[in-house]
Amino acid sequence: MSPSHTAPSVPAYAERLRLPWWLWLAGLATAALLAVELWMGATGVRAWLPFVVLLPAAAAGLAWLGRIRIAVADSEFRVDDARLPVRFVADVVALDAEGRREVLGVGADPLAFVVQRPWISGAVQVVLDDPDDPTPFWVVSTRHPVELAEALLAARDATR
Repeated sequence: MSPSHTAPSVPAYAERLRLPWWLWLAGLATAALLAVELWMGATGVRAWLPFVVLLPAAAAGLAWLGRIRIAVADSEFRVDDARLPVRFVADVVALDAEGRREVLGVGADPLAFVVQRPWISGAVQVVLDDPDDPTPFWVVSTRHPVELAEALLAARDATR
């Protein structure tokens, strides 16, 4: 018996852009401090409502900030819900913090696709070769820019 569909391939690269522990600590501490300020000796519902609302809301917001997944799989570069077929990749440049600052600085191209997380210093710049797309390049934060660049170039070369 043969399968009627092909199984997705194992990603050549996969990463989730999670928040570091210290941002979780700072966010939850700020929410707790705000809840204490709103409580300030109140009785009844006002005593516990700030804690019940603000702490889960802060946790949900922090989880939402760390939701972005990036992957190179099935001849695609995936960044959250954006998909880029690797056949349109002309070049990939691994960027350190200074390189990312230069690419996203004053002279940045407004048509570029950017997924940037300030708590992650590295990034890749993916230069595109698609005449039908006005986007000149993608800039995506990553903790492992060299590995992601290598995975993208290998996937591109495998499709050619």
